Amino acid sequence: MFEGQPKGLYALALANTGERFGYYTMLAIFVLFLKANFGLSHAVAGNIYSIFLALVYFLPFIGGILADKFGYGKMVTIGIVAMFVGYVLLALPMGTGTLGLIAMGAALLVISAGTGLFKGNLQVMVGNLYDTPEYASKRDSAFSIFYMAINIGALFAPTAAVAMMDYAQSALGVSENDSYHYAFAVACLSLIVSMAIYYGFRSTFKHVEGGSKPVASGKTQEATVEELSPRETKDRIVALCLVFAVVIFFWMAFHQNGLTLTYFADEFTARSSEGLESMMFSVWNLVAVIFIVYALFSLFQSKTGKGKAISAIVILLSVAFLGWRYANIDGATAVNAPIFQQFNPFFVVALTPVSMAIFGSLARKGKEPSAPRKIGLGMLVAACGYILMMFASFGLLTPNEQAAALDAGTASFVSPNWLISTYLVLTFGELLLSPMGISFVSKVAPPKYKGMMMGGWFVATAIGNYLTSVAAMLWGDINLWVVWGVLMGLCLLAALFIFSVMKKLEKVA
Repeated sequence: MFEGQPKGLYALALANTGERFGYYTMLAIFVLFLKANFGLSHAVAGNIYSIFLALVYFLPFIGGILADKFGYGKMVTIGIVAMFVGYVLLALPMGTGTLGLIAMGAALLVISAGTGLFKGNLQVMVGNLYDTPEYASKRDSAFSIFYMAINIGALFAPTAAVAMMDYAQSALGVSENDSYHYAFAVACLSLIVSMAIYYGFRSTFKHVEGGSKPVASGKTQEATVEELSPRETKDRIVALCLVFAVVIFFWMAFHQNGLTLTYFADEFTARSSEGLESMMFSVWNLVAVIFIVYALFSLFQSKTGKGKAISAIVILLSVAFLGWRYANIDGATAVNAPIFQQFNPFFVVALTPVSMAIFGSLARKGKEPSAPRKIGLGMLVAACGYILMMFASFGLLTPNEQAAALDAGTASFVSPNWLISTYLVLTFGELLLSPMGISFVSKVAPPKYKGMMMGGWFVATAIGNYLTSVAAMLWGDINLWVVWGVLMGLCLLAALFIFSVMKKLEKVA
């Protein structure tokens, strides 16, 4: 998995980890901040959330076009600085009135513009590392590693947000509304770390930053670009557009994690947990599980006795740590709504080597599904996630009825295990669709339009993100199982569509 990869992959992945940590720290509390600070309704907060996410994923299309002309490295640099400025604006307490709304809106615009320059172009640079015969066969595994690194940042983000808010309220005596700004300040620090990594290890990937470079002769040295016929170019672009049409509905369903799934966590899920179940709400326990998973793989794959011994020691220490944590559980553990967003990145990091081992085994047998087929399977799995939520919601009150029951002290809540199980299933879908989709784009995109086509992937994601607001608009007087049923149905329709055009997609894969 990790052997034989270029050093530039790890530098770019870690730079992205820092940026994603800040982004997901902010996103973990964003809709709750909108409701608490400005008193916005579910629908209005959801609309702002969906517009922001749409911009975050649409603007990489513009960023890609600019990078095709001016170079990926320049756009990434400008993007990092812009995002830092945006997080600073969010970290400054501007109150709950008009000034606060204007500052919040300006911050979102600057962050989304910076992300548009940073996110897609960094991923194009990762893809460019594998354009040589030496590394071409490692492209899919590279994007799985890159995707895993993103989620390492996201794993710690909810804990950081909750911990910073708790610290601000308990130690500094600030109100709940002001404590959100302290959590946003964490994102500022993460961007500084991201910048330090990017420039500290730039020498390992500078050759894929794009743009022309002057040489001694005074002429321009440019990378050799593969020439395609107009028909080949058209076929590739059409295939990519078909994939883009499908992933719209995946991201509409998946990015409910920061919206209606957070509403469900906040309003319908038990506020505390005890015993073994409570251990899942500590990020350090989850990290110990990750160590066990990776050490187990190392134990069986290591070719030396020393390697096996080190792996065994890591497993024993991690198990001992978990045993000690369990023995020292004292009473109930508080369960905050934002903390549920740690489970998706945890499952991504923990399951990535498992999925790679499964598909690696299938590849050796010549039975590995193609990238488009994995995307179709991902849509089916996502539908299963919302079937789980439908079962969790049968018999529950509508959100408006639940709000009244909360005020009256008669509300009932469901086990956190429903949401955790849903995140597990959605993560399986994500691992099938997202890293493989990005790899597919970087492989199939006509060389002259790589930045634009990677931007196209993000445009599709942006449309899906904007459509997340549909579920938020249904959040009120409608039964919850209907809300989840709509998302399930859209995933099934998207799966049916992609399997109907599979031959066209596999032709260019």
